Amino acid sequence: MAVALLVAACTAAAVCARTLYRGGRTRPGGTGSAMLATLPEFLTASVLATVVGVQLGWLPALGWYGPRYTVLPALALGLPAGAVLGRLLDDQLPGAFAEPWARAAAARGLPRARIARRAVRRCLPGLLPNTALFVVGMTGGAVAVEQLYDIPGLGRTTLQAALAQDLPVLQAGTLALLLLAALATGAARLAVRLLTGPALRDGALPAPPRLTPAVRRTPPLLLGGALLAVLAAGLPRDPLALDTTARLRPPSWAHPFGTDALGRDLLARVAHGALDTLLLALVISAGTLLAGLLLGLLPRLSGPLADTVNAVPPVLAALLVTAVTGGGPATPALAVAAVAWAPLATHTSALLRQERAALHLTATRALGAGRRYLLRHELLPAVVPSVTRHALLRLPGTALALAALGFLGLGAQPPSPEWGRLLAENQPYAERAPWAVLAPAAVLAVLGALAVTSAGALHRRRPAGSTGAAGKRPAAGAARPAGAAREKSVR
Repeated sequence: MAVALLVAACTAAAVCARTLYRGGRTRPGGTGSAMLATLPEFLTASVLATVVGVQLGWLPALGWYGPRYTVLPALALGLPAGAVLGRLLDDQLPGAFAEPWARAAAARGLPRARIARRAVRRCLPGLLPNTALFVVGMTGGAVAVEQLYDIPGLGRTTLQAALAQDLPVLQAGTLALLLLAALATGAARLAVRLLTGPALRDGALPAPPRLTPAVRRTPPLLLGGALLAVLAAGLPRDPLALDTTARLRPPSWAHPFGTDALGRDLLARVAHGALDTLLLALVISAGTLLAGLLLGLLPRLSGPLADTVNAVPPVLAALLVTAVTGGGPATPALAVAAVAWAPLATHTSALLRQERAALHLTATRALGAGRRYLLRHELLPAVVPSVTRHALLRLPGTALALAALGFLGLGAQPPSPEWGRLLAENQPYAERAPWAVLAPAAVLAVLGALAVTSAGALHRRRPAGSTGAAGKRPAAGAARPAGAAREKSVR
């Protein structure tokens, strides 16, 4: 985890490097970081083990006997987490560079690097709570990584204890995860206070302008066309048809993605597995977005609950659901939904805390605006777009969390073409037939990039004459705060 955190920090810096170099001029995020951000740990681990460990032979792909054995597992854990953190930071940097202090510093001739460091510091308070969640989430993601790389770590030990009903070891592992969550959350809150100082308490934070970046429509169209082409070509095929004479065939005109160990067409299995997984992921993402926004408005209730829920990996949540409901196809959905709202609620609470401390909100409250007016016209418009983009960023991750549970045998069972089952079934043949792993992984990466690059459509253009959060005007017919005659001069 320590090496993975270092990898995550370097990855986040690489994602934000172009925005920092250009001084925060708005631009949509890159497709490469979008694809990387949406890959789950087990899929990244499978690809790295197949390509780097097996095909190229550069690093060991199995075992735990020295420093060289930490590289691939750390990359599998750190690359996706760093890409998500980097994109969240990249989403906030243009607003920080557009604040008056940044423009004044640039006009005075201060070095660009110094302004960039201050902009990062300005954005970190809204990002640190999610960073604490990632620290604990890495332990949950390590379950599949440790299982795949045969590492005797805490995640794998806890999973084996749960499967073997070894209650003392299971309780010790769960308590260790809860303690780690408490320590990470406490450190994040302390860092937020140190970074913001008295500004958060005194309501003196500047409000970042709400900018509208230029949206590139070509990548989403290309990615969407590629995904639709895969579905259109694979759905007419039979995903369960067996042909033992065509086992592990490489890609060809007859089988564009090749065949698996039973001679089944991989294109058909990927396409048919996409329908159930994607539809279920959309329902779960919509529900967790709504729950995250509602609970984020109540930080005293959601804060401790989110910290506790995030300390429980989805795998253990799935085992708990299995113990309660007896298992079945709904087990992965219930397990993922039970934990997926926590990062969104934490993000909502962090953004609301900063927005409530903004100067324009203090002025609007002084003019007589009530809580309902502030919530509807000031707080929610400042928070909902960022949290919705965050939810879109996690949509493929939700779909692939379902696949991860299937990969570990806690979801759909054979002969289902569910994505996790595909990777679990084909992983033993990665050396002989790498296309059996790489073809599904490529389609999943395309799905992730499509979801993230499409998030640019959520940016709405500001009305003419608006200057950001403080420059918004109430809609026609909306209740105006007392002292509205003085509102224009104050703004």
